[in-house]
Amino acid sequence: MSRKHPIIVVTGSSGAGTSTVKSTFDAIFRREGITPAVIEGDAFHRYSRTEMKVRVAEYEREGIALSHFGPKANEWEMLGKQYEAYGETGRCKTRYYLHNEAEALPYQQEPGTFTPWSDTSVDADVLFYEGLHGCVKTDEVDLVRHVDLKIGVVPIINLEWIQKIHRDTKFRGYSKDAVSDTILRRMHDYVHYVCPQFGETDINFQRVPVVDTSNPFIARDVPTAGESMTVIRFRNPRGIDFPYLLSMMPDSFMSRANTIVVPGGKMDLAMQLILTPMILRLMEIRRAQMR
Repeated sequence: MSRKHPIIVVTGSSGAGTSTVKSTFDAIFRREGITPAVIEGDAFHRYSRTEMKVRVAEYEREGIALSHFGPKANEWEMLGKQYEAYGETGRCKTRYYLHNEAEALPYQQEPGTFTPWSDTSVDADVLFYEGLHGCVKTDEVDLVRHVDLKIGVVPIINLEWIQKIHRDTKFRGYSKDAVSDTILRRMHDYVHYVCPQFGETDINFQRVPVVDTSNPFIARDVPTAGESMTVIRFRNPRGIDFPYLLSMMPDSFMSRANTIVVPGGKMDLAMQLILTPMILRLMEIRRAQMR
């Protein structure tokens, strides 16, 4: 951890809603006059899209499942070095993974490739990571020790699968069978490298549908926010003003001493209410350390 150069991480699997959370953080940063240096998790994938397809085929011939959820397809050590560099100096390196034509056009590159590495801004107040592996902790890598505020965002597993199936079939041209194969191929890595992160986070936001998702492979629609509840778990509830939060969000309730449940449509408000004081506290500590 670095009190002078704090690091905030939002970690969660693809389709979990981390992008929505990023928008909430953007609003908080803008409102409070905080300048973030932003790292996207995709920047630390090991392979371009074309290289990944080749590697997956090579590993499959050896009976090994390769996925973006696991260590073989990612540069976790490099991400740890960037956390460490930012904590010490307030600067680090990152790049962008270009997902589609619109993102690739300004760089005159092909989709599925990376931009060159570049330094983050000199005037950043905080490093903000959003992606798959912000809180990975293994025998070889410990990213958790560098991070000041750790946020987990995850839907229940059937909802996650529904979101992936709909996105990949409707917008990326994959068949349902191909998406099913991908889900199965990355399941080992999901269990061993994604799930454990949510035991390391300070706060988890888990979206839970209140409609039937028992067979995600035949679901016609992705459950909406209005058809969901958000379960918010605090690793350490000390200092959290639960009566205030309950009063600010009608129809919310406590399910455990460290857990509040809010209507799905109130997730953004809940994040604003919960995270703004925490971020401002980090900024107060930073200013004191900079004197």
